[in-house]
Amino acid sequence: MQDILERAARTRLVIFDVDGVLTDGSLYLGDDGQEYKAFNSRDGHGMVMLQESGVQIGIITGRTSQVVSLRMKSLGVEHLFQGCRDKLPAYETLKRDLSLDDEAIAYVGDDLVDLPIMRRVGLAIAVADAHHLVRGHAHLCTQARGGRGAAREVCELIMEAQGTWARIIAGTP
Repeated sequence: MQDILERAARTRLVIFDVDGVLTDGSLYLGDDGQEYKAFNSRDGHGMVMLQESGVQIGIITGRTSQVVSLRMKSLGVEHLFQGCRDKLPAYETLKRDLSLDDEAIAYVGDDLVDLPIMRRVGLAIAVADAHHLVRGHAHLCTQARGGRGAAREVCELIMEAQGTWARIIAGTP
């Protein structure tokens, strides 16, 4: 666990996948073709607190959805890449734009498409119900499942490792 805490302490950017990480992976489609997703409010609050603590958040997802844009805007997430079947180019762009190296980045994923980034980052995290190969390549597997508190768990771990969690819960700047 000490290695995980050291990796988390170096983290300046956390990148989340969406389907299966920030949601439970279910896709709800209406008769009109409209796509619906359910996001966990506690996960969202964790993401807001993490940003307030000074860690940036990015999203790289394979699908494109207006609801994801709306949700990320409501959380203050500025770095959003959608429609990325190959996620590495978006990762490289984000890394370059923020002047970060791999060791300063954490990635949270659940499926095979996430592996190329997970193999590069300083802290690779799989949600509890991730594909078994993804869990096998992760430095850490969450206790919570995707869309059911996994993002909150990650955010709290990073804040604890960086010494900002106590300040956040005390409500002091």
